[in-house]
Amino acid sequence: MKLTLVGTGNVQASPLYGCECLACQRARKYPSYARKLCSALLESEGKQWLIDANHPLWASRFPAHSLSGIFLTHYHMDHVQALFNMRWAIHPRLPVYQPDDPKGCDDLFKHPGILDFQPPLKANQAIHLDHLRVIPLALNHSKPCLGYLFCVPQGRIAYLTDTKGIPDSSWQQLLRQPPKYVVIDCSNPPSSKAKNHNNLSEVLELAHALPDSHWLLTHIGHELDDYLLEHPDCLSPNVSVAHDEQCLSL
Repeated sequence: MKLTLVGTGNVQASPLYGCECLACQRARKYPSYARKLCSALLESEGKQWLIDANHPLWASRFPAHSLSGIFLTHYHMDHVQALFNMRWAIHPRLPVYQPDDPKGCDDLFKHPGILDFQPPLKANQAIHLDHLRVIPLALNHSKPCLGYLFCVPQGRIAYLTDTKGIPDSSWQQLLRQPPKYVVIDCSNPPSSKAKNHNNLSEVLELAHALPDSHWLLTHIGHELDDYLLEHPDCLSPNVSVAHDEQCLSL
């Protein structure tokens, strides 16, 4: 199983238009430090699943017939915007696994095109896609939101964005089956009091409580990148900052 972090930025991405902070200046000068909107690609046994759909060049990045389905974390526009174009493709029906959000986003449910929206997933109730076991995990956000624990015999990877903290039911799943990798929402520097996204202090506390997993920060805002430039030694040994196109393999 391989997870590619296609994008690791928050809704503002990076560099932010008009911003002259050190992180945005660096991202303009060195494109490897830029961040696209947060999404990922899961690969296992020759099949590929998108996790959220927002890549600006999705049609060239994911050729026709290359995807087996899409896992959505939630229906905020910055996580589903590519679906509005993708749905009109000439392509077989594409399964979309989703949280229970009757509102969805705009008219996606009314005019789904090729998108085959599956019955809403329930937290902690696993589904099986051939050899792949997927456990949806409840997250704390302003819309119904799910993280995912992807399990194969070789191990587990958790993908948890967008969230503020981790609900106890989801935390218990991680404790019972500690993943090798936990990809976690960390949008903000330690001083932030944002209601729907973790700050760095909150993630470091979680990582301390699950020390045998390696934690990777994603959904990163330019303010956090700016903070990390000024505090390069602030991370714990089992925590690192993710970057676009980073691959995690089991």
